[in-house]
Amino acid sequence: MSRRLEGKVAIVTGGNSGIGEATAHLFAKEGAKVAIMARRSEQGKKVQDAIHSEGGDATFIRCDVSDRNAVDSAVEETVSKYGTVNILFNNAGTGAGGNFPNEEDEGWERVIAVNLSGTFYMSRAVWPHMIEAGGGAIVNNSSIAAVIGFSKNLYDLTGRAPSSSYYVSKAGVDAFTRYTASMGGQHNIRVNCVRPGQILTPMATGGREHHTFKPVFDLCQILDGPGYPVDVANLVLFLVSEDARFITGEIINIDGGTPRKL
Repeated sequence: MSRRLEGKVAIVTGGNSGIGEATAHLFAKEGAKVAIMARRSEQGKKVQDAIHSEGGDATFIRCDVSDRNAVDSAVEETVSKYGTVNILFNNAGTGAGGNFPNEEDEGWERVIAVNLSGTFYMSRAVWPHMIEAGGGAIVNNSSIAAVIGFSKNLYDLTGRAPSSSYYVSKAGVDAFTRYTASMGGQHNIRVNCVRPGQILTPMATGGREHHTFKPVFDLCQILDGPGYPVDVANLVLFLVSEDARFITGEIINIDGGTPRKL
């Protein structure tokens, strides 16, 4: 390992599984002190302990990113333990059942609260600490759902699509990335975004061996097969490292080449 994050303090939301778990492990291996934030304490502590067993430094902090007070408290706990925040990966996310117009208000509000408001709350909470530290790097986790549509034939392959709340929340993350990158330039805070496609995470598979929307991806992808959490983690690591020092405001698809973008 090149220890590209030596001396850095990183927050990974949704760090208890999937992309967040893989990223927390990779950050720690590269020398960062990692605050793992998630709602599920048992899973989060297992990730913390696994990183410790590998010789890394990690602390699990229970946090619901849709709760602004919980976010502020979790960030302050991180700063109290590690002294600052240099890196933030806004990874926590969720989805809802149903397709428009047959979607419940509760599902809409919950998805927007976690995926979009959570990204806002966490970014706002770390912002002054990054300014005080002389800069920082933020990566937001979006989705190719932010920029694609689908035909009836594609819909019929699985009989469903992601909820409208998921599409809207991820499109909002894209816009928030551009906005905060613009505001961060004067403070040496870089903000970028990743848009995963067919990545095999627990949320995306629902306990199956394949992605929920595998038939659609198989039809549309340029490359064969699925991606894995570590594929996204490797991209996030690059974006928060000094290797990407001249990159900000970018939104990078990691989707095996999915050309059906609007």
